[in-house]
Amino acid sequence: MHSDVSWQRFKQFPRLMWIFLFGSFITRGSYYMVWPFLAVILYEKFALSATEVGMVLSSAAIISVFTSFVGSSLSDRIGRHKLMYLTGILYIISFSLLAEANSVEGYVVVMTLCSMATSLWRPLTSAAIGDIIADPKTRELAMQSLYFIVNVGCAVGPMLGVWLGLTGKQSSFYLTAVAFAVLLALLYWGFNHQTRQDVALAAGASSNDNLSDATSGTESDGASGSVNDMTSDGVNRGVNGLLSDTEASTKKAAVVSRKQIVAILLQDKLLQCLIFANILCMFIYAQMDSSLIQYLTRAGAPDLLTLISGMIFTNAMVIISTQFLLLKLMARFPLVKRIQIGLLLLICSQIWLAFNPLDLFWGWIGAIVVMSVAETILFPTMNVHIDRLAPDHLRGAYFGAASFYDLGFALAPLGGGIILDHFGGQWLFLTGAALSVLVIYLYSILDRLPRPDFSMFKAD
Repeated sequence: MHSDVSWQRFKQFPRLMWIFLFGSFITRGSYYMVWPFLAVILYEKFALSATEVGMVLSSAAIISVFTSFVGSSLSDRIGRHKLMYLTGILYIISFSLLAEANSVEGYVVVMTLCSMATSLWRPLTSAAIGDIIADPKTRELAMQSLYFIVNVGCAVGPMLGVWLGLTGKQSSFYLTAVAFAVLLALLYWGFNHQTRQDVALAAGASSNDNLSDATSGTESDGASGSVNDMTSDGVNRGVNGLLSDTEASTKKAAVVSRKQIVAILLQDKLLQCLIFANILCMFIYAQMDSSLIQYLTRAGAPDLLTLISGMIFTNAMVIISTQFLLLKLMARFPLVKRIQIGLLLLICSQIWLAFNPLDLFWGWIGAIVVMSVAETILFPTMNVHIDRLAPDHLRGAYFGAASFYDLGFALAPLGGGIILDHFGGQWLFLTGAALSVLVIYLYSILDRLPRPDFSMFKAD
């Protein structure tokens, strides 16, 4: 299936999708004013070693990975509305506490809460997009758009923080808490609107079915089929879309049991290999957010805060300016081939980082440009890949399983810190290049791996 980028596709986005996009912009923008600088704060405030900083960052993230899997699977049963509200409240509480943390232990506890909220939110949003947008091409464009707008926030956040004098300041986390409060209010409004729209579509479909039944028994099958086709092929799923909390609870109870979900995931060898490959990929990418910053901080790179902000800004701006262009250029390639091309670029960026002189400012920026182009190809394509692999009634479970990718992010600060302490920065990036080669191989064997027979698993 090829990608399709057009204004007509954008016009098919429901109101709730636009709320997701706006909410992602304001929350990511405020988040990136300070979160990437946590390694610097921990080093300067508590004089921790690279390994100790990595352990603090990793311990919080590892716990969150397992929380995400359980929570996302649960969303298939109780509805995404409730879980998204609860996650948003957790965001507000945790980021408010993080603005006031003043001990290593306090940072560990509160960062764990923040990481749990973040790892829950991402798969919930991806699964909710699948619920409200039925057409596969429109859904792919929606996921690409979400990734795009997140990076707009990432670009604006650090630069706005520098301009306001907030970059790297712990108190800036209050802005993230406020942003999520605004997003929750918008989601409440958007969910209610979506529910009313779904009920209206369902009522219209029911009326058409009744009318067809009254006029002709034979023709009723055709009329009913045409209405159902129109509903399933359009943007909103109607009765199968995003329902009210009460309706969702009733509907979600009719999915396969948790035991069957686990059995399916254990039998899906393709999914398991994909998760392992993407864990390695995320481990490589996460070095930019943690170990690269630690390396530059400890090595005494000139204009450190400017360099870090510049790299974050460059990363986001490259993605913003190239994402849809690359999507069009690579539309003729299968998903796995796109990912392999991105991985080749990732190898080039890691080798560049390994040999770039410490004081060559624009050398670091250039390496990040190449890495960002690779990211532009890889990250949204990974989400689309999972969406196409997942059966409709297991979308939450599959996106929850995909959240194990975050183990790569979780282990990166610790693994990177150990490599920095014992081998140095050059070996850190050469290791990343070697792991990228392994990921290319794993993607090359995906099509040969077995998948379960989903028809064998019946709903409860």
